[in-house]
Amino acid sequence: MAAKTQLDLLVHNFQQKRPLRAGSLIITLYGDAIVPRGGTVWLGSLMKLLEPMGISERLVRTSVFRLTRESWLQADKVGRCSYYSLTGPGLRRFEQAFKQVYNASTEQWIGSWCLVFLSQLDNSKRRTVKEELEWMGFGSLAPGVMAHPRFERSEILPLLQEREALDDIIVMQSEPQELLTSRALRLQVKESWNLEHLADRYRNFLNQFRPLWQELKIDDSLTPEECLIARTLLIHEYRKVLLRDPQLPDELLPGDWEGRSARQLCRNLYRLIYARAEQWLDQTLENASGPLPTPNASFYKRFGGLD
Repeated sequence: MAAKTQLDLLVHNFQQKRPLRAGSLIITLYGDAIVPRGGTVWLGSLMKLLEPMGISERLVRTSVFRLTRESWLQADKVGRCSYYSLTGPGLRRFEQAFKQVYNASTEQWIGSWCLVFLSQLDNSKRRTVKEELEWMGFGSLAPGVMAHPRFERSEILPLLQEREALDDIIVMQSEPQELLTSRALRLQVKESWNLEHLADRYRNFLNQFRPLWQELKIDDSLTPEECLIARTLLIHEYRKVLLRDPQLPDELLPGDWEGRSARQLCRNLYRLIYARAEQWLDQTLENASGPLPTPNASFYKRFGGLD
């Protein structure tokens, strides 16, 4: 019962957020549950999944319409039923956004940086591209220069192409540095990324979900539907923080970096509840052919492997 109380608190806290970003939660649901099962789902299935989280049918319709207009989703009508899937650009954005979420660990950094020079863009487009790069964890090294230690040049080009900005932007990949943790580099990282704010967001995530984890270790009595709710909110809140995290190498992070604890908590909680959540998805999700297929093989590789 205590675990159910903690879950109710998580749902309540989500419902109190203003504005209530149902569209963002829908993208989380697609990335976490629908894409591994083929990627297309009946609108009614979405409504049934989101209703316990306080998202009304009307808000689902409005949010799906907005996501379609923003080229995240595309509709396929069969009779009176509508089935939605990610668009090509939406799928690429999803893959970029979720790339780090399910990784068990961060690959060792070799000292290379992806550098994006925005100085040749007009002011309006520069703001748009800069915001999108910041959303992906890029930091500002200098006016008009964005940097990320993990992205490869080839991963950024499709995004810039979609924004019709590729011809006016310079993208470079720096050579690895011999001295990866120089004093100058540490100071530059501190100026380019607000690590204190990011640490606060990780602490907030830990404070939200650690009580649920502790209660589940004592009495794991959540139903399949409740596990799906917990799993969706877990990944939703984690990815919102992670999207702003440039995944800096350990050499450039504080020794007590909260991101490490957040990753471990997310992994442990996900592994504990994912299977029962899948039972609920088996019963609830439909496409035009009937129930959605079972998750693909890559799903079971999440967080280093799901039992």
